[in-house]
Amino acid sequence: MIYHFVVGDHAAEALKAAVISETTLQGDVIMLKDILHVGPLRKEEGQSFSELRSSYWQQILPNEKSPVQVDDMERLLAVSGEMYKDSNIQAWFWMAPSPADVCAYYWVLPYLSKHLGRFYILNISGLPFLDEQGKLFYPKSISHILPKELVKARKLARQVTPSEMEVDSDEWIKLVEENAPLRTHEGGKKIQSRSEDFYDSQLMSFCSQQFQKASKIVRQTLAKYSVPTGDIWLGWRLRKLVMEEKLAAQGDTSKALNEFDVKLPGEIILSSQTETA
Repeated sequence: MIYHFVVGDHAAEALKAAVISETTLQGDVIMLKDILHVGPLRKEEGQSFSELRSSYWQQILPNEKSPVQVDDMERLLAVSGEMYKDSNIQAWFWMAPSPADVCAYYWVLPYLSKHLGRFYILNISGLPFLDEQGKLFYPKSISHILPKELVKARKLARQVTPSEMEVDSDEWIKLVEENAPLRTHEGGKKIQSRSEDFYDSQLMSFCSQQFQKASKIVRQTLAKYSVPTGDIWLGWRLRKLVMEEKLAAQGDTSKALNEFDVKLPGEIILSSQTETA
């Protein structure tokens, strides 16, 4: 029995298809919903980690009809509890070269490393896979890999060593202490804390003196710069730029991104001296 941890619903779908098709991968896929490279990591006194993260996402998604609930911690603890009961259970963490995956690895480590010899990592960073046309490519996400290629990748799984557990556990402690609003992936397992305005210049590079749909700005930013935060976080940041008067808005910014427009503040107006000249 294997519990397969993976970040994101699309990655989970691909991995579930691989698990169903290969008996040696038999087990359950645990899809981690949260992306831990954005938002706070340090709890307040008396606050649970799930409460911290749920509260954060509620701020990012203020118009959600139902309260945002992040329950990754509860499911992680449930798996750890099952591993205490059954010594045959293993936990595999599937990690792509992305900030969400690397941060999630650091987060699960203190819990799954308690089960010595039964916590495995499958790191696809820098490894080639075949796409649908049979061409080699280097995926940035587990979701980009065909299920049949994920089945082959099972041979790459290896035990997380005691020395890794010791060193990597310190990385999570450091990230929590820094408690930055944003974290970026700098290669390997290196994560760098950043300010929340780190991607503002990319967003604003697509803004002009003419109003454009906010959804278009976000879409272009994701397409050109492959910003790993996703559209929800970038949309929130765009609204913050409007609040800070770094962008002007037309329409209700509390609504969906395709329901309001943004532009650079001010207008280009010729002065009377220029006109006279």
